[in-house]
Amino acid sequence: NGDASSDTEIIKKLLGKGYDWRVRPPGINLTIPGTHGAVVVTVNMLIRSISKIDDVNMEYSVQLTFREEWVDGRLAFGFPGDNTPDFLILTAGQQIWMPDSFFQNEKQAHKHDIDKPNVLIRIHRDGRILYSVRISMVLSCPMHLQYYPMDVQTCLIDLASYAYTESDIEYRWKEKEPVQLKKGLHSSLPSFELNSVNTDLCTSKTNTGTYSCLRTVLELKRQFSYYLLQLYIPSTMLVIVSWVSFWLDRGAVPARVTLGVTTLLTMTTQASGINAKLPPVSYTKAIDVWIGACLTFIFGALLEFAWVTYISSRSFYKRKKMCSSRNSLLMETKQALIIPNTVVAQFQDQPSDEVEMGLTSSPPDVWIRRHNNGKTVTEVNGLLNHTNDESAELIIIDAKHKNRRFIWWNNFKNVRLIRWVRHRLDVDDNAKRADLISRVLFPTLFIIFNFIYWIKYSQYHVPAAK
Repeated sequence: NGDASSDTEIIKKLLGKGYDWRVRPPGINLTIPGTHGAVVVTVNMLIRSISKIDDVNMEYSVQLTFREEWVDGRLAFGFPGDNTPDFLILTAGQQIWMPDSFFQNEKQAHKHDIDKPNVLIRIHRDGRILYSVRISMVLSCPMHLQYYPMDVQTCLIDLASYAYTESDIEYRWKEKEPVQLKKGLHSSLPSFELNSVNTDLCTSKTNTGTYSCLRTVLELKRQFSYYLLQLYIPSTMLVIVSWVSFWLDRGAVPARVTLGVTTLLTMTTQASGINAKLPPVSYTKAIDVWIGACLTFIFGALLEFAWVTYISSRSFYKRKKMCSSRNSLLMETKQALIIPNTVVAQFQDQPSDEVEMGLTSSPPDVWIRRHNNGKTVTEVNGLLNHTNDESAELIIIDAKHKNRRFIWWNNFKNVRLIRWVRHRLDVDDNAKRADLISRVLFPTLFIIFNFIYWIKYSQYHVPAAK
């Protein structure tokens, strides 16, 4: 491309014959009189790495090779067929006019100077100039975390002129491969996957004028496998462990209390660790729904144990009170008339004239308990039930009380499905019945929650760039 002395002489002639680097060159549109229009700056870039995507500060780091091309007719130095070099390379200290480009969403940036400044300025013989520089930047990236950790984020790289309006500088993307990706770029993204890279225009209007702007759109999908192994599977196991208390004897108070409190505290600690890595946003995230549901199921298991303990102790004191009253011949309450130690084979309904007179709306329920070969047979409205109770008694439920409380219940429990469930739960101990119901109810509700949760949050919604 010519010897060094000729290159030096050409550069001295170009920069020393009244060239003013502070004045922008004229455009190349000869149809516009005067300055011939705006300077067209063609841009392309090579993204070398993307790292440190910070959810708390909503920013990310990127290293790229940034290239600009424009035409400065004042620096043309050759003609077709002459022996001048095809291009010249400027060194540090040799100043020419360059676009005052800046990145609108940049927080921090620096050029690389090791071992020498990573800058290239190449002047072609027709006045076309190539400027290339390696830059590392920290860019702002507003994130929408409603679907975290199953979210897709859109991060931008906006480029514009700081002082020149679009009548002076017009930015355009290079037609072929405007944004290149270095081979192995995906390995620099341990927690994200780069779905796509697109280019767009973002011309902006301010009080000082309209400025040409170019935009690079990076679509980043968060890797879900980390959160599946570190959060979802462990929290699901904690919820299942909290259900073990339903199979423990209700008398094992230390074991059930320790199990419930330990799982609750562990889940709370895990939730605190996850929230420490996220900004305090005002909306609800997918991770918040999951953690809240797991805490609710674990806390519900703890409350179930408290309820079982309460009804167990209440039944104990009620049986104790009933045993102390067996010596009395007759006990009467607002709800029933109880005659202990009786054997009654038949109970006459109320006279029909009382019903017709409106004294009562329906005859009362009659509960007859009588001994039968060492066991007690309980007859309720014709239905027999065998129990091991040693006493025998007659219980007359008042008709008014029946109308107020039992009529709707009798109709409900005659449904076939309800009768099957009642048959499966046909135990005298209410505390044991509560544990039996919880063994089925809690897993069923958790499965239903999982079905709704994954249907809703597994559908990625990519937020539109603004």
